[in-house]
Amino acid sequence: MSQSTSRMLTRVKAVYLFIRENGPVTTTEIAEEFEITDRTVQRDLNVLEYNGLVSSPNRGRWDITKKKVKTS
Repeated sequence: MSQSTSRMLTRVKAVYLFIRENGPVTTTEIAEEFEITDRTVQRDLNVLEYNGLVSSPNRGRWDITKKKVKTS
């Protein structure tokens, strides 16, 4: 696995944990927390959403789903 892939996966996990602890949160709140662009946040959220881990029932506000996750 490349270093950039590993870094991205680490960030995606951190974003998930941030949403779990603080959700529902906006894309901008995530971007500010991790000092990344809104576009980068959106890519990370797309990964999480594709895997059924987050959803945005209220447009622009993200929360975790009920899907069980092992975060070790």
